[in-house]
Amino acid sequence: LYQLTWKIQVGYVYDAETLAPVDSFSYEGEGWGLTTDDSLLIMSNGTSALQFIDPRGFTVVREIEVQENGSPLEELNELEYVDGALFANVYQSDWIVRVDLQTGAIVQWLDMAGILPARRRTASTDVLNGIAFDTDTGHFLVTGKLWPTLFEVEFALSPPLGAAAGSVSSPAGPSPPHGRYP
Repeated sequence: LYQLTWKIQVGYVYDAETLAPVDSFSYEGEGWGLTTDDSLLIMSNGTSALQFIDPRGFTVVREIEVQENGSPLEELNELEYVDGALFANVYQSDWIVRVDLQTGAIVQWLDMAGILPARRRTASTDVLNGIAFDTDTGHFLVTGKLWPTLFEVEFALSPPLGAAAGSVSSPAGPSPPHGRYP
C-alpha cells in the first residue's frame, strides 16, 4: 500500500494487511495520483507528465507526456490502471481521460458532468477526484472531494478494455469543452 504527500515530496509504504509503516521514499514535485500496472508505480504530479517508478528502488524508469493532437493536457490527478489502460481525472473539471500508456495520447474523454446533481452539492462539496475499478463487477467507482456519494458507473469504452488502444486515432465519446483543453 502506497501513499503520496501533496507537497513535501515523500511517499510512504505500508503493509497492506496491518497498515504498519514499512518504508518511505522521496520524489521530485508534487504527489497527485498513484496507481500500479502490477510491475511499476504510475504517478501524476498535476502536470501533463506521468512517471513510471520502480517500487523496489523508487527510481523513475520512464516518463510520458499526456497529450491530445500534440498539445499537453495539464492537471492530471487521480489515476486508475485497468487491463492495460490508464484513466486519469482532470483536476477542476468533470472529465476523466483514458490514456495510451505507450504514447501518452488521449484515447477517450469520459464526461462526468451532472453525475452529482446540483441539489446534492453543498458549500463544502468540491471537485471530481476519485476513480477506482471494481474487478468483481467490471464497473468503475467515481466520487469527489467531500462528495456525499460514491457512484458505480459503467463506461462505454472504445476500444473495449483489453483491445489495442492505439487502434483509435481520435477520442471517442463527447469532446471536452472548447477552449478549456488543448
